[in-house]
Amino acid sequence: MLFNLCNNSEGVFNSAYRMQLLAAVSVTIITFCNGIGIGWFAPMLAKLQSPTESPLDFVATVEQGSWIGALICLGGLTGNLIFGVLAVHTGRKCCIYLLAIPHMCFWLLVYVAPSIEYLYAARFASGLTGGGTWVVIPIYIGEIADPTIRGRLTSLFTLSLNGGMLFGYILSSYVPYHIIPMAVILLPVLYLLIAIYFPETPSYLLHCGKEEEAEKSLKFYLNYKALTKLETEQFNIKYAELKSAVKQQRAQSDAVTLRDFFTKRSLRAFSIANTVALINIATGSFALLSYMTTVFVAVKTDIHPDTNTVIIGVVQILGAYIAMILVDRFGRKVLLLISTASTGIFLTAFGTYAFFVEGTNVDLTPYSSWLPLVLMALIILTANVGLIPVPAVLIVEILPTKIRAKGVSFCMALLSIFAFIMLKVFPPCMEAFGLATTIWAFAAFSAFGLLYIAIIVPETKGKSMNVVED
Repeated sequence: MLFNLCNNSEGVFNSAYRMQLLAAVSVTIITFCNGIGIGWFAPMLAKLQSPTESPLDFVATVEQGSWIGALICLGGLTGNLIFGVLAVHTGRKCCIYLLAIPHMCFWLLVYVAPSIEYLYAARFASGLTGGGTWVVIPIYIGEIADPTIRGRLTSLFTLSLNGGMLFGYILSSYVPYHIIPMAVILLPVLYLLIAIYFPETPSYLLHCGKEEEAEKSLKFYLNYKALTKLETEQFNIKYAELKSAVKQQRAQSDAVTLRDFFTKRSLRAFSIANTVALINIATGSFALLSYMTTVFVAVKTDIHPDTNTVIIGVVQILGAYIAMILVDRFGRKVLLLISTASTGIFLTAFGTYAFFVEGTNVDLTPYSSWLPLVLMALIILTANVGLIPVPAVLIVEILPTKIRAKGVSFCMALLSIFAFIMLKVFPPCMEAFGLATTIWAFAAFSAFGLLYIAIIVPETKGKSMNVVED
């Protein structure tokens, strides 16, 4: 039924959007690869900290484990900044190729790792790719996709990331340590080969003054056949509109100055984008996913923590798929409101369960085999419907065109900083205040987020980026 919702005349499977869909799927292969690296960490951390289960010649301490967890965010921050600059000066296509290099380094470092420092470097390299994908891929898809399907195609980013995390959970739980890098390093190689087929975005080519190449690129992404005179006229209109938009941007000046970031329009856009990013992190879904096994151990579930983690990975994919279908049907703001409210409710319930586990002698045996898993699944499901995927779509759409590439890079850099702080403080907060209080704090941020989204965040559904900017 969910599949049929998007299989209509205006859906992503329309023949006119075929190349846009294929391009979006192919470019998100690297996101899937990055998801594997992220998912690999959650079950593997517990093994690395166990003297009996560590697959390496050393055992990680709690402090070292927190650094392994958090360094991916510092790598992400670096990737945000580097790829933000490269996206402007070398183009989207070049960045798409470069994303694969640090990811392959990640698996090589994991494979050889004779000491903990190699795992630090590996996670940092993984963050470089992850940070770059959050900048490059939303811009690339945003520039090739028709406004009617842009939200769904951009949501493929989160869907593929979640699919990779599930695959990483499974591999880390059931496959020997040294087999994993040997198997998955082939995926970024496949990604590089497929990426050759797709051209640079028409917008960037026009910005560089390559009109002939831009016209060919637009025809490619529109799956242009020119079977009738009407189709030719429709293409000419679209191409003229695109040229006009790019010309208008260049007329304002190609050089982005510091003043461009401090206009009333830019400051409002940055305020909204960064607050939504903060809500994304402060509601705790990323921390819970990163330390999932640890959280399930804390609530004393009867099911093996690794099994719970894999189940949550399946729920992530379901939530991302629902978001992909609904984001262009009901809009960004509606999904954010529903997701934030639902996530807050289930966080409160999970925190209450954790309170009874930590602070009372209540017998929870009849519930311990299923209730914590169900509540966590609902948290991750509802977060993936809106809180996790929609900010990536909204940030690209809401920022002014002139500063979009650098603006997205800046917003993603802040997101990485927020995530680093969250991953670093989550374990000490659990130890100092207890899991229940920590989860209730996430719920409080959800309440704040709900109020902010309802009052401040605009709707950008179905609008061209130029209309959104106006």
